[in-house]
Amino acid sequence: MSDDTQYRDDAAALVWAALGGEAGLTGRVRHSGARGLLPARLPVMDLARATVTVCALAGAELAAARTGGALPAVEVDDGAVATAFLSERHLRIDGRAPTAFAPLSGFWRTADGWLRTHANYPHHRARLLAALGLPESAGPDALAAELADRRAGETEDSVYAAGGLAVAVRDAKEWAGHPQGAAVARRPLLRLEPLGTATPPRRAPGLTGDPLLPAAGLRVLDLSRVLAGPVATRTLALLGADVLRIDAPGLPESRDTHADTGFGKRSAVLDLDARAGRATFEELLSSADVVVTGYRPGALDRFGLAPEALAERRPGIVVARLSAWGDHGPWGARRGFDSLVQAATGIAVTEAAADGTPGALPAQALDHGTGYLLAAAVLRALTERSRTGGARLATLALAQTAALLTDVLPRRAPAPADTYDPAARLAETASPLGRLRHALPPVSFAGGPANWSRPPGEWGADAPAWR
Repeated sequence: MSDDTQYRDDAAALVWAALGGEAGLTGRVRHSGARGLLPARLPVMDLARATVTVCALAGAELAAARTGGALPAVEVDDGAVATAFLSERHLRIDGRAPTAFAPLSGFWRTADGWLRTHANYPHHRARLLAALGLPESAGPDALAAELADRRAGETEDSVYAAGGLAVAVRDAKEWAGHPQGAAVARRPLLRLEPLGTATPPRRAPGLTGDPLLPAAGLRVLDLSRVLAGPVATRTLALLGADVLRIDAPGLPESRDTHADTGFGKRSAVLDLDARAGRATFEELLSSADVVVTGYRPGALDRFGLAPEALAERRPGIVVARLSAWGDHGPWGARRGFDSLVQAATGIAVTEAAADGTPGALPAQALDHGTGYLLAAAVLRALTERSRTGGARLATLALAQTAALLTDVLPRRAPAPADTYDPAARLAETASPLGRLRHALPPVSFAGGPANWSRPPGEWGADAPAWR
């Protein structure tokens, strides 16, 4: 066994152990494909490969539990993994490339360092400008001039207090000394634990048909947004689940992001502040198997969507809860995105340019990696529920995945990059949104699906009902 093969197995085994998986199973996974992909100073490709590996293995494990047969063979192709981790960049809609970051999202010099802002959504842009006392018409030049005289940490606090999104750029040592960094360091990569009172094992009917779909017949309520949660539920849809995404009316959504992450799913709008909307949600919950939430901790509790409340109304439910910073520490209730977590945790400094300008990972690896981890946690929870019963709670955070990347996975000399053409890992599909060029799923096992059963539809266009 080569050193590279041994390392791949060890990295996946570490993550598989965090999910409570059976020791030794990751050694059965076969790896293939080009080397040297997603190059960075940090082990980004190792993170990507490990998270996809455990997701594919969890899918194969659930398939075996439902068929009563042997574990399907799992193969992970590095080219497919790298392409999927860049899915939003490979996307084309009728030949058009998606919009990336808005003009006011980015790194800005301050009087004492750098600040990272996120203003892709109109309400976040408005709150950022209001916090800084700038007019709504202000552009990048005005923002740069205003921030140049401000201190990064103070601006971080004032923007967050106004409901906006900005984070001071910190190096690894500064993050380790920050109360939120210390809180993250004390927590495991993820938590997968019993929830509520014990219930009998809930076994789904045995599987038949081709391809093998381990999540067939399972119902998933998706209450998540950009990007990790939708990646997870997109994966559950690939594996056969009936995934229904629920959004509030009036909450803006990126058409491009929806096109990238909406494969296999349906999308409905439901007002949980209205009596009729709450009644419809309760009807959906009464036969749901999984609820995925991707809002900041506590934001949905007033709707009765805290994990304990969900388990009380739907015994045996699997709840997967995702956030940026975790449900602990002084930032536990703060909003966040991949780019902000990279800036806060030292990643942007580690990946900085030669002139000191903060950098970024070659992919939104915290989002994608956490998405595959979340899907793996749900699949493992369903397997365990079929054996022992009981509800399960999976808790994940982008900041915890960042800690895996920066503090746990060892940094290695980059492998020589192989010639790599992503075209073989892309497909074209007609959809209500237009003709889509998109990345194929990287999660693969013998007999499993090679693509989604349906393309994304228009956001909010489906009825809030199960198929």
